[in-house]
Amino acid sequence: MPFTVALPVQDRRVAHDFYRRVLDLETVGSEIADDGLPEPLQFALGPDVTLMLIPRDGFGFVSADHEVAPDGVSECLLALGVATPAEVDAVTERVRSAGTAVKVEPGDPGWGYQSTFTDPDGHLWMAAVV
Repeated sequence: MPFTVALPVQDRRVAHDFYRRVLDLETVGSEIADDGLPEPLQFALGPDVTLMLIPRDGFGFVSADHEVAPDGVSECLLALGVATPAEVDAVTERVRSAGTAVKVEPGDPGWGYQSTFTDPDGHLWMAAVV
């Protein structure tokens, strides 16, 4: 069964560049919008799993009366599984170089090597050895 995670974003280009260049995710779909990006803007997370990025002002069309969380409020933590601590370190450095926030530096707090960071819209991500 296909599964999609949808997140509101402020700027499609900024979000696209972060997920493509920093997290090295591949876009899905062939229809191109006026801004030159795929529409809908989706990335493959795994077999039958995609991440869809929806402009904040359009998120209400799919969330009905549920308000978009304000900046700095997180309702979920998304995890990016990698194979080694060195890969966690590399992702964290790409995040830092992209100018987004590293919330928890790489390390092992007792349940595995990981780091926590934000995307350009403040959504929390964790890179973790799986």
